[in-house]
Amino acid sequence: MSLCPGGVPIVETQNWRSAFLPGAYQGTHIDTKNTLISKLIPDIKNKRMPRELQRQQLDLIQEMNRQDAEGEAHDPELEARVHSLELAYKMQIEASDAFNVEREPESVQELYGKTLHGRQMLIARRLVERGVRFVQVWHGAGQPWDSHTEIKKNHGKLGAEADQPIAALLQDLKLRGMLDDTLVIWGGEFGRTPTVELPTPGANAANTKLGRDHNHHGFTMWMAGGGVKAGYQYGKSDEFGFKAVEDRMHVHDLHATILHLLGFNHEKLTYRYAGRDFRLTDVHGEVFHDLIA
Repeated sequence: MSLCPGGVPIVETQNWRSAFLPGAYQGTHIDTKNTLISKLIPDIKNKRMPRELQRQQLDLIQEMNRQDAEGEAHDPELEARVHSLELAYKMQIEASDAFNVEREPESVQELYGKTLHGRQMLIARRLVERGVRFVQVWHGAGQPWDSHTEIKKNHGKLGAEADQPIAALLQDLKLRGMLDDTLVIWGGEFGRTPTVELPTPGANAANTKLGRDHNHHGFTMWMAGGGVKAGYQYGKSDEFGFKAVEDRMHVHDLHATILHLLGFNHEKLTYRYAGRDFRLTDVHGEVFHDLIA
């Protein structure tokens, strides 16, 4: 499940598609800026057909799909279609409850904060509580953290929006006994340089930069719950804050470690596609056991 308020992020559905895995493993996008269930999830209710008749109709369609699958070689597109139809029906039954944060006690709503991002994080907890295995939460449409201009003002605003909901999520998961088996990951695909981008003629309409450029040489991510060590810091950048110099971790190592925490051996988790076996970390990745409790 991918929660993104106000639209979709940069490169849109590529952020949650299934890549070389079957289509059944792709994510479902929800625009959490909408508060009405009917707008949050389009076509969540069928106004012309009762649910019992919908179930009979779906059973007939799925039976035809199964017969089609028996007569042909494995078809990942057909598998994805079967899965998506069942998911859509289940969402009709469950979504009205899962996405309705008004059913939470007032104290819980206040804990997260009655803001867009607070409600979004509370929805994430309600989804996990109901068995959704993976929830991706975006902070704003597009890429608001890409602060090439006025980074102090922009990051200060974004940090203030995210701080309370994230803290509430961790506290709430812990109080409910869910944090031990729920892995929470926060981060992006790169960091920012320690040097400021100065204004240059024609840079933008207001000629204001004072931001920072992309930096993949050294940046920070954090994880909580799900078997990681609490209060543990791994790695260090140089004194200038530009690149990692001590206990460096490649993104493939991070992915391998995350998969290990989820119970997968990243070297054996393969899927045959286009004539060869693919794995999520390609031919790279090492599990960093120092991070694991």
